[in-house]
Amino acid sequence: MIIALGFIVLGFALMELFGWAIHKYLMHGPLWSIHKTHHQPSKTFFELNDLFSLLFGSIAIILIILGVEEFDYRFWIGTGISLYGMLYFFFHDVLIHRRMKWFDRPKNGFLKGIFKAHQAHHRTNEKEDAVSFGLFVVPKEYFKQEEN
Repeated sequence: MIIALGFIVLGFALMELFGWAIHKYLMHGPLWSIHKTHHQPSKTFFELNDLFSLLFGSIAIILIILGVEEFDYRFWIGTGISLYGMLYFFFHDVLIHRRMKWFDRPKNGFLKGIFKAHQAHHRTNEKEDAVSFGLFVVPKEYFKQEEN
């Protein structure tokens, strides 16, 4: 069970690492025509950018299917990717962008830091000059306490 948990953590961590790199170098690079829909005001619930979630979710499903017979590393890494996707949806789409208005803005210090980092990322609607490309691992400057 410890090994399975290790692979789940690995899948989650790899998603944050690859997600950061894909976001910075592909989404804000050659795939900007798709990703820019996320940086522009939307009149619809879905954005073309949501296709990336389908891609990452498909990778997780394929790994889970390939590993389910023996519950090998592929199953557990796919589970970690799925866990990342669920938490990404909750943090990014629900808490930060409020695509579903289930909660108020975050008040917890960690969540506020993630929120501030993502706000900084969206200060530009352009392909260039964006900052903070990760979701869960962000520069510590966003966690500094605000002075009253």
